[in-house]
Amino acid sequence: MLVVQAAAALATGMGVGRFVYTPILPLMHTQAGLSAGAGANLATANYVGYLVGALAATFLPRLVRSPAVLRGCMVALVATLGAMPLTHSTAVWLLLRVGAGAFSAMIFVIAASSLLSHLREHPAHLPGWAFGGVGAGIALSGLLVLVLRTVGNWQAAWWASAALAAALTLAAWGLRPEPASQPFPAASVPQARTAPPRTHRWFSALFVSYTLEGIGYIIAGTFLVAAINQTSPGWIGSGAWVLVGLAAIPSSAVWAALGRRWSRPDLLLAALGIQAVGIALPALIGGVASALISAVLFGSTFIGVSTLTLGAGTHLRVPRGVAMLTAGYSVGQILGPLLAAPLLHRGYHQALLLAAGIVLAAALAAFALRIGFPHTMPALNPVQGIGAAPGPKPGSTTARTTAGA
Repeated sequence: MLVVQAAAALATGMGVGRFVYTPILPLMHTQAGLSAGAGANLATANYVGYLVGALAATFLPRLVRSPAVLRGCMVALVATLGAMPLTHSTAVWLLLRVGAGAFSAMIFVIAASSLLSHLREHPAHLPGWAFGGVGAGIALSGLLVLVLRTVGNWQAAWWASAALAAALTLAAWGLRPEPASQPFPAASVPQARTAPPRTHRWFSALFVSYTLEGIGYIIAGTFLVAAINQTSPGWIGSGAWVLVGLAAIPSSAVWAALGRRWSRPDLLLAALGIQAVGIALPALIGGVASALISAVLFGSTFIGVSTLTLGAGTHLRVPRGVAMLTAGYSVGQILGPLLAAPLLHRGYHQALLLAAGIVLAAALAAFALRIGFPHTMPALNPVQGIGAAPGPKPGSTTARTTAGA
């Protein structure tokens, strides 16, 4: 039951609240008169709000343990979605997307910390499947938009997404936050008696890689549907977004399973390389097949890169290392749409090529991790990685997560 409730909360906060904008964006361009530049600004506003909410959850830990805060954020998120079609004002849309980002972050942090605090003694794949709720929310909201694009308009798409978020909120209503009596893992971890090994050179490469990934992945996550729609029938873009969600559902559990056989640096390099290919495909090869392959490759890697990177950051035991990684990732998400905006007047394909190049640069930075990476240090399961400060028990690091998917 806990896994289902947490998955529903993650689907609400991330899959719908954060990512439904991607398939609705082309409809707003054609029907609401939204310019490409304004569309990029709305995306940036959402990521700024997400960073604000994540920081609030990190520095005000009482919020993470409050059922009232969780429920209030879910209700408020539904309200921001439902209010989008009530206006044509770009300024109001900006405010609504900032609010949606902040509420999404709070929901994610509370749901993830609840999930892994209650399942810390369970197999790693179990919370991994719960994180698949992000993909389920993407798939469900994408399917709604796919149906409504033929029988409705952009306003109906927002109202339908608000209704979906409300239904998921009801499913997640009974989710129990992390118990108040349980301190955050960072406060309870006994410190090593000996000085930790010097790991800063690997951490620096990891930080650069993850910041670049934040830039590249969010460009694709924002404009992929619009780019596909430029060269394919209208339903292909929304259909591809549904595939992104479906591919994301098992991704966290799958990458966690692969982590038992291969090292994190090797898996991270592979995931980034696969993601770069997936992002570039629609820009290089038109047609339905390339769009659908792109969706599968992108959906199966973007959550995996987060879990692997933050798992590696925890493994290296750099003080507040994971907090620094997630800060770089969040800033990258804010910068991504801004960097792509000057290219959008020529269409979205150049933006995707830029994103693919940046993700390849992230892969090159990750390649440095393979040179002498300290595999013998005590490590945590990569599913912990959407998390924060290191801790000794499986999954406990998600208590202060600030990035997520």
